[in-house]
Amino acid sequence: MLHPISPPQKTLPTMYDLKSEDPEEPGVPDEYHNLQSQFLSRVFRSPLYPPHRVFSSGDLNLYYDLNHTQWYKRPDWFLVVGVSRLYEESELRSSYVVWQEGVNPFVVVEFLSPATEKEDLGQNISLSTKESSSIPTQDNGKQQSSSETPPVKWEVYEKILQVPYYIVFSRYTNVIRFFKLVGGRYQEQELDANNPRVWMPELEVGLGLWLGEYEGVTRLWLRWYDGAGNWIPTDTDLERQEKERERQEKEEALLQVERVQAQLSQVVLNLWQQGMTVEEVVKITGLSKAEVENAIANNY
Repeated sequence: MLHPISPPQKTLPTMYDLKSEDPEEPGVPDEYHNLQSQFLSRVFRSPLYPPHRVFSSGDLNLYYDLNHTQWYKRPDWFLVVGVSRLYEESELRSSYVVWQEGVNPFVVVEFLSPATEKEDLGQNISLSTKESSSIPTQDNGKQQSSSETPPVKWEVYEKILQVPYYIVFSRYTNVIRFFKLVGGRYQEQELDANNPRVWMPELEVGLGLWLGEYEGVTRLWLRWYDGAGNWIPTDTDLERQEKERERQEKEEALLQVERVQAQLSQVVLNLWQQGMTVEEVVKITGLSKAEVENAIANNY
């Protein structure tokens, strides 16, 4: 009896199969892009997600369409929560492959530049294109697309990955624009021009503009803040704060010892002035004879 032969199972491409960089790709990040993305990653801390369940990166290939496995975008910075910090719990990522990870980015940040501004703001697609049903969408975790032309960033973030928070920042004008996913569409949210802040209740953190020095550069930086409105410290800040705390604790311990010694010296002096002998003071205080004599000598 002949048994039917099952067709070979299709092996899905993994991070190792997909390219992590393209030397010919335009829009190579400048120093600001690198510093700002590093700062965002170093400062981010959510009380709802431990560090080992958070992944963030800047300028990393983000593969999003299983039907077009070579299509990718390179967000200036993106954040994923509820996923392992390391690839397969053990390795650093060379790219982020959505169909492997099973979790889409929760926040995407793009830093405007003259070469990318139109795409970052969705200005290079017409309204009819935005409304078109041919744009790739997710269906029960699978990607579907009827177009062979890669969609632009806006379409990927809004329609395919459905990233809840999309933030665009111009370092030239220091203006933040915040787009929130509402009913499957991005709606720009109004921000306070004098103190622009984006609160994310799902993470219990927010993103705002902070004027300060980072890596020797003083300017306005995008920085995370906590539920009390305080800027979240960097790992370096935390280390410095811990060292300062230890120094203060040691200093307080020394002061406490000095206070106790001063009190004992005063007790010794009072007893001696009342007419007690050194031996009697030793017996009452429990100090050595030398300590009692020194206390008396230091006060005369």
